[in-house]
Amino acid sequence: MKPADLPVADAWYVVQTKPRQEAIAREHLTRQGFHCMLPLLKAERIRRGLRVWIDEPLFSRYLFMAPGCAQPRWGAVRSTRGVSRLVEFGGVPARLDARWIEAFQTYKYVPRRLFAPGEHVVVGQGPFAGMEGIYQMADGEERAVVMLEMLGRECRANLALKALRAA
Repeated sequence: MKPADLPVADAWYVVQTKPRQEAIAREHLTRQGFHCMLPLLKAERIRRGLRVWIDEPLFSRYLFMAPGCAQPRWGAVRSTRGVSRLVEFGGVPARLDARWIEAFQTYKYVPRRLFAPGEHVVVGQGPFAGMEGIYQMADGEERAVVMLEMLGRECRANLALKALRAA
């Protein structure tokens, strides 16, 4: 269900999921009649040495849920596959105002790049392993231009993306 298709509910609740099981929890809660929202952010990552764009949860291990009926079945939520727990304060489920959900639905998320120009990176493998540099730009799908300091001078190096990590 897309965020724009979600019904207007007075209150939403926060569900903590098991690690990397946000989509599974959303699917099983939806099957039980709950309305769920899992805000996703498009992010650039390295997978098997290649740069790819993936959709990752905006809030890792959390999703938002609205009961599909007047009397919520909290036991069903807690025992749903992929759910770790219902977020509670003092034994009462944490209630989230519907305006927050509306804000998530209307906000335009900017895709997050792997590295931004000017960002400090560390070379993790190869002859320059352990050296810190400044990311300049992408050079194709699998390589990047990084400014390294060697022998008191700045040198441009063309390195594999999979060899870099954030400093």
